[in-house]
Amino acid sequence: MKALKSNRLHIGFFGKRNAGKSTLVNKIIGQELSIVSDTKGTTTDVNQKAMELLPIGPVMLLDTAGIDDIGELGKLRIEKSMKALLRCDVVVFVVDNSPIGKIEKEFIEKIKNNNSIIITVQNKTDLGEINKEDKEFLEKNSHAYLKTSGITKDNFIFEFKKALIKNLPEEYINPGVILKDIIKENEVCIFVIPIDKEAPKGRIILPQVNSIREMLDNNSITLVCNENNLDCALHKLKAPPKIVVVDSQAFKKVSSIVPDDIMLTSFSILFARLKGDIKSFYEGAKKLDNLNDNDKILVLESCSHHPVEDDIGRVKIPDLIRKYTNKNLIFEHFSGHDFPLDIERYSLIIHCGACMTTRGEVMRRILISKEKNIPITNYGIVIAKCTGILERAMKPVFNKD
Repeated sequence: MKALKSNRLHIGFFGKRNAGKSTLVNKIIGQELSIVSDTKGTTTDVNQKAMELLPIGPVMLLDTAGIDDIGELGKLRIEKSMKALLRCDVVVFVVDNSPIGKIEKEFIEKIKNNNSIIITVQNKTDLGEINKEDKEFLEKNSHAYLKTSGITKDNFIFEFKKALIKNLPEEYINPGVILKDIIKENEVCIFVIPIDKEAPKGRIILPQVNSIREMLDNNSITLVCNENNLDCALHKLKAPPKIVVVDSQAFKKVSSIVPDDIMLTSFSILFARLKGDIKSFYEGAKKLDNLNDNDKILVLESCSHHPVEDDIGRVKIPDLIRKYTNKNLIFEHFSGHDFPLDIERYSLIIHCGACMTTRGEVMRRILISKEKNIPITNYGIVIAKCTGILERAMKPVFNKD
């Protein structure tokens, strides 16, 4: 089975037009993903390629348009590249032997604010070296500085992998856990999975699948039921389970069934810890107590889907918040990798469980929100707060952080 996009290290190639970004991408993957030409602006959109980059593992390569593109279409292409930047765990900044100018320096500042690994590659070394002052500037502002030529054979791929291994944070080498730091071997957990309008036909959603698999790998005992037969499941057990994990939408009903001495949390909260900063999400939820009429709330949905009649992000959560705050609020929604650059107009950001995006992308969104002083929280945390069980739902994850 192929690795999901959300489990892949995202590596983006950026630079001015005709710096050789596409040539390097093609060199790494060993095939012609992107058209290569001496004509500036050949790459007009973000090209993606999933591959195994051993010994790193599954990666997603993104080849972007030039950061110096021109004209009205060029502005749109640059905007797409800037949005792609938010998805990148590693930024490969490609230059040639031309002098470093204002555009490159401003972009490097953006990368540094993006909290990404920066690998600068001086391409086209067959045409000459970059000047000493510019080289020192790039080395100072990069985690690694490499040199190569797209038309000659060298050991660039080996050096590139070595730079990745040396500079990747521990979380990319040893990813976080969902539940196994809370549940020990042979301990029992109950997963409560409602089968409602949002449940995909004939299968269960990714957080539930991943949680079940982790418990199997952990030699823990997992019982799966829905909210309607949870009470029956609890009574059939000879001893209470260590924890009950529920889909956030059934929080209220399940919390009334599960005794207080049994830990209770949700898949969304567990994934908030796995994919983001759980403390920031918890603090962000406090904004729900200080909202005013006509405040705008941004709802981020990692996956693109057709909303159902009782959609959690577009119907259930807005209704819950309006009822909790008794305020006339405005909700705006962005799906997939879209993230508005003008978040200052929002009073609160609510992120989904992020099962379909990377931890790096979520953390960069949190970082931008903090820089602009906009509170950010998560679906499950919002539902828990609005149903009055937030402290109980957070206790399992806070005990481990």
